[in-house]
Amino acid sequence: MKHFTLLKTDSSSGARRGVLRTAHGEIQTPIFMPVGTQATVKAMTPAEMEGLNAQIILGNTYHLFVRPGMEIIRGAGGLHTFMNWHRPILTDSGGYQVFSLSGLRKLTPDGVKFQSHVDGSPLFLGPKEAMAIQRDLGSDIAMVFDECTPYPATRKEATDSLRLTLRWAELCRQQQRAHGQLVFGIVQGGMYEDLRQLAAKELVALDFDGYALGGLSVGEPAAEMFRVLEAAVPCLPADKPRYMMGVGTPPQLVEAVARGVDMFDCVLPTRVGRNGSAYTANGTLPVKAGRFKADFTPMDPECGCYACRHFTRAYIRHLLNVGEILGARLVTTHNLYFYITLMQQIRDALDAGTFAEFRAAFHAKYKT
Repeated sequence: MKHFTLLKTDSSSGARRGVLRTAHGEIQTPIFMPVGTQATVKAMTPAEMEGLNAQIILGNTYHLFVRPGMEIIRGAGGLHTFMNWHRPILTDSGGYQVFSLSGLRKLTPDGVKFQSHVDGSPLFLGPKEAMAIQRDLGSDIAMVFDECTPYPATRKEATDSLRLTLRWAELCRQQQRAHGQLVFGIVQGGMYEDLRQLAAKELVALDFDGYALGGLSVGEPAAEMFRVLEAAVPCLPADKPRYMMGVGTPPQLVEAVARGVDMFDCVLPTRVGRNGSAYTANGTLPVKAGRFKADFTPMDPECGCYACRHFTRAYIRHLLNVGEILGARLVTTHNLYFYITLMQQIRDALDAGTFAEFRAAFHAKYKT
């Protein structure tokens, strides 16, 4: 079965319009995937996520493996049933989380020995274990277990890391998967264009269902990120989805789409929302700021989300400043709506053949 169909390409850039078919439904691309690390998108119910038209959300192999543990999730009948979300789910392999535990881990050819961030207990995660966990989770898209190359990294460090990632990718490819589960390879290689191209070619030879670009947005300047992206994306097949992991701000999403990326995830909408700032068509708005104390306009007058239709900046600022949970929920709702709607606007522009105009108008208005 062909899982991905390329519907249209933009004549002015590398932007693409497509549809990805999974065991739990179709995903229209380009798409933003809200992050639900702990089997929930922070502060949101599944019904609210459906109301925002979230087509797919993320779960995380490492965090779910640590808590609540696979026995619980298997007992529930898999991740979809456990969290009452019946649309598609992508699970990250846990490689990035293990990478972030650099002081608590030891790398081996078969995987990583590390200490739990919860209680310090010894744990081991490798390609076989990560794929077995994702099989039990029953996610629609499973990611291979990789090592996220740090920034900065010497050429030797990036090469050694990539060699391990490619070895692990081959092992992941050989593992049994859940019924209908797709598996994506992850292109690493640091900031070295030739290593990224080598990784892409090696992974394409393994014939994964899709390909991700990892190890980006880990501290490098945006110009470096886009340089690497421009080197790697042309090496990926046109008939498979392309996923840029952990990215990014609204302008970064627009520009990555223009370079041929189909799928994105990022914690920014929920994290920035909990910290009291809202994404708008004009840039970020620090709703918590004192100047909005008596501002009785919506966070974003152009927005159609629940928060902007029913509440004012003054009220939401009040909630945030007195620590009421509703404040964080309202700004989170708005930010997720903004991201999801931005991707819908991009898809509409691609359908209409007006992406170049949309891209220019977006950047002219959005102030960073």
